[in-house]
Amino acid sequence: MTTEWALYVVTDEYLSRGRSHVEVAEEAIRGGADVIQLRDKERSSRELLEIAKEIKRITATTGTRFIVNDRLDLALLAADGVHLGQSDLPVEAARRLAKRPFIIGASVGSVEEALRAEREGADYVAVSPVFTTGSKGDAGPGLGLGMVRSVRAAVEIPVLAIGGINQENAPEVVGAGADGCAVISSVVSAPQIAPAARVLRETIVRALIERRGRSS
Repeated sequence: MTTEWALYVVTDEYLSRGRSHVEVAEEAIRGGADVIQLRDKERSSRELLEIAKEIKRITATTGTRFIVNDRLDLALLAADGVHLGQSDLPVEAARRLAKRPFIIGASVGSVEEALRAEREGADYVAVSPVFTTGSKGDAGPGLGLGMVRSVRAAVEIPVLAIGGINQENAPEVVGAGADGCAVISSVVSAPQIAPAARVLRETIVRALIERRGRSS
C-alpha cells in the first residue's frame, strides 16, 4: 500500500482566511500533506512564478510533491508537475514537452476521460467533483462514489478524488477506490491549517489501510 498521494491540498487565497498561498502550503506541509497544488486564476504569470519558487523552496526540503494548476510553463520552471483540466492543454501535448519524472495529473469526469489521460501519459487522474462543492465554481454537480469505483476499475495509475471531501466522508471515498483525497476548503479554510491537515490525513491513511485489509 502506498500513501504518497493520501492528502493533496490545493491552495486558494479566497478561502484561506487571509493567508497567502505560501502560508497555506507551509502549514499544510507541517500537517503532513503529501502534495501541494498551487491554484490561482487571477494573479499574473510573474506573480505566480515568484509564489511557485517560494513554495518549491519549502517542498524541496520536505520531499512534498509540488504541482501547479493549469500552467505547464510555470510548472516546468518551478514545480514537480502540472495538473490539467479538460479545457487545458491536452495531456498528450504536455507530455511531449515534459518527460518523466515530471508529473502530469488530469481532472476527469468519466471513465473515457480517465482512460484517455492514462493513455496520453498522465501519472494520476482526479475524479472531479465527487460531491457537489462550492470551493470550485466551475466544478459542476457531484459525480458520486460510483464514478470513483468505475475509474479505479478502469485505470492502472493512481486515482484521486476531489470535491466536497472532508473528514466525515473521506473514508467512504477511499473505500470506493480513491488512492488519495484532494481538498481545498476542509483544510485551507480551517482556523488552523496544520491540525486540520493532520487529522484528515490520518483519517485517509486509516481508510487506505482498512481497504487493503479487506482486499488481502
